[in-house]
Amino acid sequence: MNGSVRAAIAFGSNLGDRAAHVAAALARIAAQPGLRLVAGSRARETEPVGGPPQGPYLNGALLVETTLGPRELLAVLLDIERQGGRERGLRDGPRTIDLDLLFHGETLLDEPGLTLPHPRLHLRRFVLEPLAEVAPDWRHSRLGATAAELLLRLSARAACAGSR
Repeated sequence: MNGSVRAAIAFGSNLGDRAAHVAAALARIAAQPGLRLVAGSRARETEPVGGPPQGPYLNGALLVETTLGPRELLAVLLDIERQGGRERGLRDGPRTIDLDLLFHGETLLDEPGLTLPHPRLHLRRFVLEPLAEVAPDWRHSRLGATAAELLLRLSARAACAGSR
């Protein structure tokens, strides 16, 4: 795609038929003009982080090439969430489908509703593991580390916390 950039999208679902919700969302992403799927991680079951008591998630990540700008891509992802039955209400609550824009090329953005790279991706194993699977050499433009390095750092912090 001429004039395209690479972007990463995290996906997750923990309501209803999780695999079906994920598959439907990924099909909608793949069919979207201005988007081309480059790589997809395996879906992994993870425990929820924060929010009310809820069931486990299926989480993963996609690497795409896109001619869409960051706001345009976010609007597409939010529309796909709505099509998938996502209801926004309780923060960190259960959801049929969750799509987060992790990065968009080298874009640094800090605006209401969109921060790039995603402000918490380096703190979340359920995001870093699949991101490191599809884009291990992607370098975080604020932290200067690759996805693989960020995952190693998070693992080291968890190991240190566990040994106390």
